[in-house]
Amino acid sequence: MALLDSVDWQGKIFKNGAWLAGHGGDYSVVEPATGAELARMGAAGPEDVAEAAASAAAAQQAWAAVPFTERAAVLRRAGDLWKQHAKEVAEWNIREVGAVPGMAQFALHTAAEECYEAASLPGRPMGELLPSEQPRLSMARRVPAGVVTVIAPFNVPIILAIRSVAPALALGNSVLLKPDPRTAVTGGTLLARVFEEAGLPAGVLQMLPGGADVGEALVVDPHVRVISFTGSTAVGRHIGKLAGQHLKRAHLELGGNSALLVLDDADVEDAVNLAAWGSFFNQGQICMTTGRHLVSSAVYDDFVAALAEKAQSLPVGDPAGGTVALGPVIDAGQRDKIHRLVTESAAQGAKVAAGGTYEELFYRPTVLTDMSLMAPAFAEEVFGPVAPVTRVESVEDAVRIAGDSEYGLSLGIVTKDVMHGLAVAEKIPTGIVHINDQTVNDEAVAPFGGVKASGTGSRFGGAAANIEAFTETRWITMRGTAARYPF
Repeated sequence: MALLDSVDWQGKIFKNGAWLAGHGGDYSVVEPATGAELARMGAAGPEDVAEAAASAAAAQQAWAAVPFTERAAVLRRAGDLWKQHAKEVAEWNIREVGAVPGMAQFALHTAAEECYEAASLPGRPMGELLPSEQPRLSMARRVPAGVVTVIAPFNVPIILAIRSVAPALALGNSVLLKPDPRTAVTGGTLLARVFEEAGLPAGVLQMLPGGADVGEALVVDPHVRVISFTGSTAVGRHIGKLAGQHLKRAHLELGGNSALLVLDDADVEDAVNLAAWGSFFNQGQICMTTGRHLVSSAVYDDFVAALAEKAQSLPVGDPAGGTVALGPVIDAGQRDKIHRLVTESAAQGAKVAAGGTYEELFYRPTVLTDMSLMAPAFAEEVFGPVAPVTRVESVEDAVRIAGDSEYGLSLGIVTKDVMHGLAVAEKIPTGIVHINDQTVNDEAVAPFGGVKASGTGSRFGGAAANIEAFTETRWITMRGTAARYPF
């Protein structure tokens, strides 16, 4: 039976193991490609957060006490369920999010792998023995943080939720998940159903779509100890400030304006293939999207001509209705932001070599050349299918321009000299580096995160980062007999 057919979920949130009406009422789930209503979604209010957080704190104690093998088994079953229900989940991802089928399939693959990787965490060493001057056993032990809030964005909703939800659960925490309201079925309801079917106890995962008031309540609630947020830098700064005021840890994965350096020895055909994928995949709605192409003058003209030709050839349309390379952007607000950045850059002298137009929410893949470093589409995060290209005369210029950004998430370098590429990368502050690849990559086993305005470092992916993110370190000593003191 389908995941969603077996429960009465429409117009509901998932609170303390039940599908219930939220205090925020309900709203329409809209398909970006057609504007059609797909379903009704429940909306939480701050009152729901308070109730959910209290029940999550109670459920967490029992969940942490469950044998680690049982927690691991739940995560493995969740991984299997993503595969079992792949067709249903992919259809929602395509229709609600606007993802092309390849992206939807990648999200499902990653979701399953995140669960399988998380299933290995409960069996990992959770501490170490420490030396002590006293006659006692001294140790540092990793213990669950408690209640974890996960706030996930619209653009890749399954991956950007599950990469925090799965390890947090595996390590004995309970989770309050707030998906973006625009993609709350794909990024929330389906996750809740997967873990419900996998046998997760009631209250350990709760799903609360809502607006900024719900997000703020999920940060400041006294039961919450850790916040995992993926989204814009502006909102991340606010969440970080709130978390600091309430003495909580916030793991922030924020915006980016990632650079692809095409050095003078690069193969142009290879570089263009990488550049097009890096800028246009998922309509450019990825934090790691290649936002700046820094191309050596030796290959610049050929690169620009080939990239513009590639952009003009890519089909754009409804991903549910045929084979397309790009689907719709999420909504009119995002489309208008993209177009504003493109037109303002053109007004400042940038050449629109391809694209720069749209129909409804379908924005054409766009190539901008002869970019001023201050042009909005070059200096800011566009979050759309736009490839800004600028000419560089030397590697030193490329390094300077790449590093001269408030962001530091991902970096790609195209060169035939791999060791030279690595040496160049060492000079540029960034959380991720790919030599002879574009900037958009992700694996469940790899640490993920950015520096500067792109976030608080690698707090996602890989055992070490996940254990650090979702546990606390407790010092414990034990003596055979009671210690004696002078008084």
